[in-house]
Amino acid sequence: MLFLRIIGILAVIAIGAGVVTYLLTGDRRYLGLAGHIAKYALILALALFALLAVERLIVML
Repeated sequence: MLFLRIIGILAVIAIGAGVVTYLLTGDRRYLGLAGHIAKYALILALALFALLAVERLIVML
C-alpha cells in the first residue's frame, strides 16, 4: 500500500507541475502531459478499486 501511495503522490506532483509550467510558459503540451498523467492515474485508481471490491465479494461468499 505504501508503494501505491507514493505513486499517487508522484502523480499529483507531476500533474501540478505540468499545470504550473503551462501557466508560466503558455505551451499547451505541458497541459496535455498533465492530462495524460491524470487520465492514466484515474484508470489505475478505478482498476484498483474494482479489484478491492471483487476481493470483498469473494470474501463474503
